[in-house]
Amino acid sequence: METTMQKTFMEIKDEAITQLHMIFDPEIPVNIYDLGLIYEVNVDIDNNIQVIMTLTAPNCPAAESLPAEVETNLKAIEGVKSCKVEVTFDPPWDQEMMSETAKLELGFL
Repeated sequence: METTMQKTFMEIKDEAITQLHMIFDPEIPVNIYDLGLIYEVNVDIDNNIQVIMTLTAPNCPAAESLPAEVETNLKAIEGVKSCKVEVTFDPPWDQEMMSETAKLELGFL
């Protein structure tokens, strides 16, 4: 039984990461996961998701809408009981946090 629970919440985590790849920063044409805005995605054994994320800047115009979009999209995953999104600026985001894919897309490589 425990193995089944483990697989279930790992599948949910994988689906959550897939969903995060579909959310784009409104000012940068790259998804928030590849931008490095997602610091942690945690799923507990009860299928509650906790996301720790940041924004490109504290005064980001998407400061309210982006975390809300993350929460809405992840709550919609079948089997998810709840989703909590925490925004932090520690450590502050910088371009080094972007994936190679994002750097390539934005012409940094």
